Amino acid sequence: MLLLVLTFMLAGSLSLYGVPIGRRAALKFGIVDCPDGRLKRQVEPVPYLGGMVIYLAFLISLAFTFELRHDVLGILLAGTLVMMLGLIDDFGVLTPGMKLSGQFLAVFVLIKSGIRIEIASLPDWVDIMLTVFWMIGIINAFNLLDIMDGLSAGVGVVSAALLCVVAILNGDQTIAFMLAALMGSLLGFLRYNWRPASIYMGDSGAMFIGLMLGALSMIGKYTEGHSVSLLTPVLILGMPIFDTLFVMYIRFLRGLPVFLGSPDHIAIRLRQWGLSVTQVVLLSYLGAALLGGIGLLVMAVPQDLAVILSGVTLLGLGVAAVALTRVNVSGRVVAVSAEAVPARSTERTGAV
Repeated sequence: MLLLVLTFMLAGSLSLYGVPIGRRAALKFGIVDCPDGRLKRQVEPVPYLGGMVIYLAFLISLAFTFELRHDVLGILLAGTLVMMLGLIDDFGVLTPGMKLSGQFLAVFVLIKSGIRIEIASLPDWVDIMLTVFWMIGIINAFNLLDIMDGLSAGVGVVSAALLCVVAILNGDQTIAFMLAALMGSLLGFLRYNWRPASIYMGDSGAMFIGLMLGALSMIGKYTEGHSVSLLTPVLILGMPIFDTLFVMYIRFLRGLPVFLGSPDHIAIRLRQWGLSVTQVVLLSYLGAALLGGIGLLVMAVPQDLAVILSGVTLLGLGVAAVALTRVNVSGRVVAVSAEAVPARSTERTGAV
């Protein structure tokens, strides 16, 4: 446990020290997110490269405290691929198709390294299809969530903490150490990404978070009690999943392409209700913690109660979705005002 705490503290310290350096480098070389008057209305350009600092803090802390086994190296290689892919996309030179192809390549590396969903009752090809669907979905869910200062990074911390609890309960040191390093890296970055953000993580950081959490949640152990516990990782990552499904649904209803940037996100609709940016972000953290807590309960309680908990949660999300669809965001980017924060690179490129 002491080494686990040391990994967390080392990652946090490296991130705290590295973010200002990354910010200066981004400003020097013009790697910035500029206002566009539509979805991005920050006062002045804000530098990227936060994602690279998160990645380096994560990698270095693990290198000093944990043995890099074959499966760990596979996850790190896949993470490196999406981080570099996102970094290139932050320059605005990738099409959605190219970006998606790179994500598929990273998922292929995971599967080749033995990191995939394994459900005993299903044939291998179904497990592989589920793995691809899960990973592509989570990578893009965190990318879509990155529209407000501190939102994606903070939700990532909450999700990582809950997954770390599961790993510790299962005695899985590999997953626990990697999640501790991820938490530390994100918390150090969050110090500078809190409103008003002085640096953004960009696609490189958002997709890296999504890949790490998707992969580590995928290989965790959940079903020792009953099969309903398969829903635990879905609930722990429920906030970005819910936001993504909601955005896709709204854009479908409005006849808009799924890949088009628009003010359909839950966070922006909450801003329209009159909540401040800080209130929206903290409410999102609370929602992520609540869904994740339900996920832990689903593991701990008998199967019948787990089914009831899951059903009530699904009903609650449905009610929330209906209420959010009634928020009028037509006419302009209602939440992105002089007080609101800009949409991130997800919306800048128009790519999921």
